[in-house]
Amino acid sequence: MTDAEVLDLFRQTHALLDGHFVLRSGLHSRQFFQCALLLQHTPIATRVCGALAEKVRGIEAACVVSPALGGIIVGHEIARALGLPHIFVEKDDAGRLMLRRGFKIEAGTRFIVAEDVVTRGGRVQETIGIVRAHGGSVAAVATLVDRSGGKLPDFGCPFVSLTQLAVETFEADKLPPDLAGTTAVKPGSK
Repeated sequence: MTDAEVLDLFRQTHALLDGHFVLRSGLHSRQFFQCALLLQHTPIATRVCGALAEKVRGIEAACVVSPALGGIIVGHEIARALGLPHIFVEKDDAGRLMLRRGFKIEAGTRFIVAEDVVTRGGRVQETIGIVRAHGGSVAAVATLVDRSGGKLPDFGCPFVSLTQLAVETFEADKLPPDLAGTTAVKPGSK
């Protein structure tokens, strides 16, 4: 899939929002990718996640892991396309990610970390940390949208995205005039 095809699907499903948003990272933006609106359409989810799975098909891994909530459908669809199991990590009461629901990470197991949108990579880094803390390794990170503008940390493995979009982001105390006078909304995960 081309970048234009991916972005067209986001627009067709009203999943690319315009306004004033606070991202999970704390940054502010004029655009927000509400992947749940895209992924609710199962044929589209199969198509976009299948295209992303093809980009990581040659990478040796035994399982896919995703941070909840946004990465669950992406991770499940990638795992399905690759014929691999899928697990996810989720927040504890303090908001930190952890393994729950009886999921296990066996020492030596190679994982693909799957996420919907990456801006700074915080949840991806947390997920990688959990995998490594349990003796596993991360073979690659795969995301539908890379909106980092090339400002991602080194995850220590290949980083693959279905599309990249340079979307301006701003620190809360450095908002441009058009955003400074408006109320920000936080439509993503808490």
